[in-house]
Amino acid sequence: MKTNNQESKERRGPSTEERILNAALDIIQEKTIGGLRMRQIAEKADVFQSNIQYYFISKKDLLIAVQKKVLNHYREIRQHSISLLKAESQLSLEDHLGVFINQKIYTIQREKKYDIAELDFWNQSRLEPDMHREFCRSYESWRQEIRDMIGNFAPDMPPLKQNLLSGIAISLLEGATVQFLADKQAFDLDLYFAYCKEILIKEIKG
Repeated sequence: MKTNNQESKERRGPSTEERILNAALDIIQEKTIGGLRMRQIAEKADVFQSNIQYYFISKKDLLIAVQKKVLNHYREIRQHSISLLKAESQLSLEDHLGVFINQKIYTIQREKKYDIAELDFWNQSRLEPDMHREFCRSYESWRQEIRDMIGNFAPDMPPLKQNLLSGIAISLLEGATVQFLADKQAFDLDLYFAYCKEILIKEIKG
């Protein structure tokens, strides 16, 4: 499920900055944030260590950039899916929910390094105010996407319930990530999300 942005980058090749971010993301998956070293990033990205410092003044600046890359990646996948669906027909409630669910299934199954990094950044954000703010911004943007969807299909739903339901939807999505990364045999991913979809449709349609 490559976005237009990803396809464009692949055609022209990643920039030095992008190579650095990709290398850092790979190392975080392998060694966690605590095991990340600038020397390792330089070797993996095939750049001089001074090149990293040209783009990122400190390790903290680099980590914030990787965090933004991870969180923005999810939104880019959803936006790309919506643009493809809209080109074919008007989106139903089921289509909209499918966009959120399919993005999560895709990253869990095929790009788990993003989910692993997200969890590691969440843990780190308890001690880093900038990372905490980025998570708050990202989750509020995510909730707003869901509130907008609910508002389109259930305009009479009270704002308080819209807000609660958007939070519940994200909990269902993120909960699958944590459980599945810990134990792939815990449940059938497709059945889990089919039931999540059923629950949300029932709540939104009333």
